[in-house]
Amino acid sequence: MPESTATTTSTTARIVWDTADKFLRNIVDEEDYGDYILPFTVLRRLECMLADSKEEVRKFVASLGEMPPHFIDIAVKEEFKLSFYNVSPLDLATIASVDDNVEKSLKSYIDGFSHNIADIWVSFEFGRRASVLAEANRLHAVIKHFSTLDLAPGKLENTAMGDVFEDIMYRAFNKKGKAAGNFYTPRDAIKLMVDILITNDDDTLAGDSAARSIYDPTAGSGGMLLIAKDALTKMNDKIDATLYGQELMASAFALGKADLLIQGGRPDAIKRGNTLVKDLYEGQTFDYVLSNPPFGTDWSADEASVREQAKVHGSRFSHGLPSISDGQMLFLAHCASKLSPASTNGQGGRAAVVSNASPLFSSDKGPNGIRQWLLEEDLIDAIIALPTQMFYGTGIATYVWILDTNKDPERERKIQLIDGSGQWDPLLKPMGEKRRMMRKGKRNVVVEAYQKFEDADPAISRVMTPEDFMFRDVPVFKQARFATRFSEEAVDALRARRDFTDAHISVLKLLDGTPWNELPASFPQAAKAAGLKAPLGLIDAVTKALAVADHASPLAIDRKGNPVIADGWKITERVLLSEDLTEHMEREVLPFAPEAVWDESKAKAGNEIPIPRIFYVPEEPRPLQDIDADVSRLMGELAEMFKVVREA
Repeated sequence: MPESTATTTSTTARIVWDTADKFLRNIVDEEDYGDYILPFTVLRRLECMLADSKEEVRKFVASLGEMPPHFIDIAVKEEFKLSFYNVSPLDLATIASVDDNVEKSLKSYIDGFSHNIADIWVSFEFGRRASVLAEANRLHAVIKHFSTLDLAPGKLENTAMGDVFEDIMYRAFNKKGKAAGNFYTPRDAIKLMVDILITNDDDTLAGDSAARSIYDPTAGSGGMLLIAKDALTKMNDKIDATLYGQELMASAFALGKADLLIQGGRPDAIKRGNTLVKDLYEGQTFDYVLSNPPFGTDWSADEASVREQAKVHGSRFSHGLPSISDGQMLFLAHCASKLSPASTNGQGGRAAVVSNASPLFSSDKGPNGIRQWLLEEDLIDAIIALPTQMFYGTGIATYVWILDTNKDPERERKIQLIDGSGQWDPLLKPMGEKRRMMRKGKRNVVVEAYQKFEDADPAISRVMTPEDFMFRDVPVFKQARFATRFSEEAVDALRARRDFTDAHISVLKLLDGTPWNELPASFPQAAKAAGLKAPLGLIDAVTKALAVADHASPLAIDRKGNPVIADGWKITERVLLSEDLTEHMEREVLPFAPEAVWDESKAKAGNEIPIPRIFYVPEEPRPLQDIDADVSRLMGELAEMFKVVREA
């Protein structure tokens, strides 16, 4: 943005925000200033956008009589190229010209807007907020203030007005702090996501007929959609970028729809609804998908609908369901399902989805199933570790999943991991949990690593295969070696059995020294010779009671021929699917436990993407002599202090 434009934008935003200090102080809580300023900013911008043609539109709509509202919308759009309109004879200046019936006049004015944007005012709770100001005798002053602001398109182009709105939103969310994280994604994070998404599409984005669709199922304030569109427009000002979004939270929906509208967007670009319960774009797929879904959010309220959808084979939730306490992997699966399929012209859908660490590691059946599907379908292009303290609502580690349905040939069956956790600058003024930001230079380090792929610095980039993240948990055990020894302890252990008698004791004495593996046959034979019974349960009990660990004896097997596992020696060895099982055991297990054996048939399959472990670099411990020197120094200081105390 040129410096003069940036100055104008900042000045305009400051003038708008002056409303807070002049008219809202002591009337509403400081953290709620934005809830009042933003709706009035939207109202004034829309008013300025419609001003030149308003009278003609009013007369035209009046001439249509009792035509249904949606038909009137179509007619107005065809006649005036307007996607919304207002038929009220009032405007803010007219309402401000008198101080009678201000609240009533404002309501009448708002009711004059076309029905396709009526939900903005409902979601903003505009009527209730106007009443709060009216009761405090401030509504007239606020309306008068906004009526003087020149927010016309001739004064502020769409992008400049968008910057003003973003500036005001930032000021508002700065008051809310941590609560802003519910619907406002930091712009530095979005810009990184967008840069990665479009970096390999330069060639296909050129030309007069280039077109792209952009979708956000958790649209919030619409920032992801707008920043993505702006990036595409900078690459090709003739590109047709169409925006689609869905948002559940009323206040966020109002902000998102309004932000798109004041920048010339479609009134229906963002729809309000619960993405998990009902996909309002069902059947549609998109070129770019961006999302910052809520972390660790309970989805029990949506459980019935989600589970019903999951029963449909191949549906978005059919690959697995995560823990009821954390629904973010549902959104990840949904985003993957909304990607345009690969086409012959080299295009396909690409997504950037934010998550915390849970979707990388969670070992539950559902998350395993979702990751397995993404890995097997080769949908994961890259995963980027972001710096901590990047988001307003949480300071924990976060990651961006880059999904792609049509990878470049050199990236097929490969996944790039990028450690961007160190690419940050401190934020001068913390905002909620956000204390760090990624300026352009830091973002470029990550983008360049992505572009270089296998030639990137291995300190921050690793290229692996899907099989490197799939594993088998193989049971490993050590086979026992037993000798047969008669003892009074063995007899005492058997006395509790009803099928054991004192007559069996002499039989047991005869078996002392018998090879333990032969006991299942030797004991019943000896018992029969003595006229005693030896049921299977007693045979097992006797072999157990007479068993004494003996390293010189053969490997122990039970009467069914199964190896007997040594007490306290059973582990699970995780072996990557990309590794040969035998080679792994010979390298990692047998050198430390030569008699260990494993059972591949009982291995359990799973997967994980352990980014922190892959990039972990152990720190060298301090030399012992340095530690000793510090201890000696401290002891000397303590001795001097005690000496002073004694002499006092």
